[in-house]
Amino acid sequence: MKKLILFITVTTFFSYSGANGQSVRLTGLQSDHLETPIGIDNPAPRLSWRMDDSRKGAKQTSYRVLVDKDSMKVVNGKADIWDTGKINSGDMLITYAGKQLEPFTKYYWKVIGGDLENKEVSSSVSSFETGMMDIKNWQGAWIGDGKDINYEAAPYFRKKFATNKTIKSARAYIAVAGLYELYINGEKIGNHRLDPMYTRFDRRNLYVAYDVTEQLRNGQNAIGVLLGNGWYNHQSKAVWDFDRAPWRNRPTFCMDLRITYSDGTVETIPTDLSWKTSSGALTFNSIYTGEHYDARLEQKGWNTPDFDDSKWHGVGFRGVPSQNVTAQQIRPIHNVLTLPAKSLNKIDDKTYVFDFGQNMSGVTNIKLSGQEGTEVRIKHGERLFDNGRIDMSNIDVYYRGDKEKDPFQTDILILSGGEDEFMAKFNYKGFRYVEVTSDKPIELDQNSLTAYFMHSDVPPVGTIKTSSELVNKLWWATNNAYLSNLMGYPTDCPQREKNGWTGDGHFAIETALYNFDGITVYEKWLADHRDEQQPNGVLPDIIPTGGWGYGTDNGLDWTSTIAIIPWNLYMFYGDSKPLSDCYENIKRYVDYVDRTSPNHLTTWGRGDWVPVKSRSNKEFTSSVYFYVDTRILANAARLFNKQTDYEHYTALAEKIKKAVNDKYLNKETGIYAEGSQTELSVPLQWKIVPEEMIAKVAQNLAKKVEEAGFHLDVGVLGAKAILNALSENGYPEVAYKVAAQDTYPSWGWWIVNGATTLLENWDLKAERDISDNHMMFGEIGGWFYKGLGGIFPDPEQPGFKHILLRPNFVKELKHFEAQHNSPYGQIISKWEWNRKKIKYEVVVPANSTATLYLPDYVKGDKVIKLEAGKHSLVLNVSK
Repeated sequence: MKKLILFITVTTFFSYSGANGQSVRLTGLQSDHLETPIGIDNPAPRLSWRMDDSRKGAKQTSYRVLVDKDSMKVVNGKADIWDTGKINSGDMLITYAGKQLEPFTKYYWKVIGGDLENKEVSSSVSSFETGMMDIKNWQGAWIGDGKDINYEAAPYFRKKFATNKTIKSARAYIAVAGLYELYINGEKIGNHRLDPMYTRFDRRNLYVAYDVTEQLRNGQNAIGVLLGNGWYNHQSKAVWDFDRAPWRNRPTFCMDLRITYSDGTVETIPTDLSWKTSSGALTFNSIYTGEHYDARLEQKGWNTPDFDDSKWHGVGFRGVPSQNVTAQQIRPIHNVLTLPAKSLNKIDDKTYVFDFGQNMSGVTNIKLSGQEGTEVRIKHGERLFDNGRIDMSNIDVYYRGDKEKDPFQTDILILSGGEDEFMAKFNYKGFRYVEVTSDKPIELDQNSLTAYFMHSDVPPVGTIKTSSELVNKLWWATNNAYLSNLMGYPTDCPQREKNGWTGDGHFAIETALYNFDGITVYEKWLADHRDEQQPNGVLPDIIPTGGWGYGTDNGLDWTSTIAIIPWNLYMFYGDSKPLSDCYENIKRYVDYVDRTSPNHLTTWGRGDWVPVKSRSNKEFTSSVYFYVDTRILANAARLFNKQTDYEHYTALAEKIKKAVNDKYLNKETGIYAEGSQTELSVPLQWKIVPEEMIAKVAQNLAKKVEEAGFHLDVGVLGAKAILNALSENGYPEVAYKVAAQDTYPSWGWWIVNGATTLLENWDLKAERDISDNHMMFGEIGGWFYKGLGGIFPDPEQPGFKHILLRPNFVKELKHFEAQHNSPYGQIISKWEWNRKKIKYEVVVPANSTATLYLPDYVKGDKVIKLEAGKHSLVLNVSK
């Protein structure tokens, strides 16, 4: 087939050398925080870039953005769709405001920026491509195989069609309730896993767009679609009641294959009654438990044009799951890291146990041969019994299904008699160990099984390097736990539940954003919040949910995600859209709590979950979060020029603060409530302590920690607060001793006992709440950047336009380095002790500035203004 290929010569980037010969570039162009996305529905996408210029004082003095359908116009500095003209501004994130965007259209754009010498430099040309833009633009119908919700075999679909003209481009748009894999002419399209992302299916459905130009050919073509249940048709029973979700149904999909020919005509191949369906080798799939695959039932070539589908059946129409079918614009889930087995223990000729050396979320791929009909069970777990077999007792807790027919975290493979290969398509597990058992002898070696660490593929943006091996391992383990619990939404654990617990999500938000570029995942999850919110403002404490979670404890300390997460996205990215999108939701939420809390105090919440021993007052901690949410709402009102709201919620926040302090603060002793570590650290962390009492409360906290031998005595709320409360109020050395503690109870205790992720319980011998891959205690991964590196965004100039630097040079560390790739570029805070001197190095990215606040024991100026560039200081100290 002849395809029209356009060769466009575009310089990779335009730059020039400044006065000192250093290159200046505009780079990192993104549309809605993604690189060259296709299939976007946002009528006003955000466009962003950064300036690479290592000169001192480097900054952007102006910008001009050009957008057009014609790439060569943009290359030549012209645009009819949008030309901002020269704007004298340092902004590097703007919202599109040109002509109305058309569906199915590729737009090219670039930015021309002025540098500190007012010399102009041009970026390379980037692009974004619109998708459906409106549900009315779909031509395909929603179709299914006609089976009911309890039918176990997965449905396969195919459509054969012909093309006889030269193809210019082709796009596939596929919306699914459930999960899918898409094939064209036998080739799997894309490398995403578990698409589309999990949503509240009866309120919002996502579609994915693909460029499939290269997969089509002249003459006969075939599309193949395999559907999985995902969270849409949850057949495995567990305590969360997803099998009774209001949306539950047999998986269904809608697809348009839109082909543009070189003569300008467009043809769409839609889903309709001409498609055919059948079952096949995938006999059962559950996002929660596993997959069953009978290799004897494989229909070779089912997704190719030459396949004989005479025995396949017709499809039926289905209702649209929701009226909100919108583009999935998010960092996808991938098999990110390939892990070979570290060791293999052959128990006998039917039993093998593989150790992959670290805990993770993901899947395994097995290659083996055996007698036809042999049943192979592939069980995934986190722990081993003394006899070397897998121990599932810490994670197989809430499953209520048939554990013989549908075993937990176990794939079942029936061998074909030839060489078989299997990897789960619509499931993932949490595991370090894999036990392979069979009903007939099989021969496996260490290479027979490969593991894939699978998660939302968010780019890393942070690095911590220290002289402490324990701290380095702890940072690595924290990131492993975070990534294991990121599957298009943040989860609590990748095995026992896979639930989007709200508390876990916001406890770890700063760790997330210092270490990874995850804004697209959180924007998607905040949309899930808006879908789930009741008209009165109430949110469930797992999101999405099939109905579970609207109980009595789904309160402030957990569901504050609706305020805390968009506020942090604004702090880290300088992007106010998530906050704006959630503004009315935050307002409804705060108003509900206000209506039900006449004295401005509330007991609504879960409290300091999984503490070591001391219990904390739930009314106290929940009321602090009431203050936090109200304060965020007031700040958002000010940002969006909602003066009446600003005045109202500022006054409400002060009333809550006063009510908390009047009831719980002993102003003589400086003790809150009963004086637990959590009760002292939470008000310090969230700045509810009266100014004149901060020093006394912080001193009491430091004393309390020292009395505990620098060990933790907190649950999740205290774990979020304690290190910040200490390091930001005069006790960084105490905070570090807690952070680097390696005896029970502490984070380090887990690491010295072999943990490669964070755990759910401080006590290794606890009998409940004992997942070995949890993120709710994960604040420590963000604290390294704050408490040691001292890197903070400035609320007045967010997105690190201005950086607040408050490093703490703790004596127990010889050297420390934190790197964070902000929207403006790389920030580095690096220090090293040399007797009574500290060598401190800072990199401030171009178009940003910083203020350095030095500790009291450093001689000389305590506040130093820093312009963009690299700075090296030698500091004399008195301690």
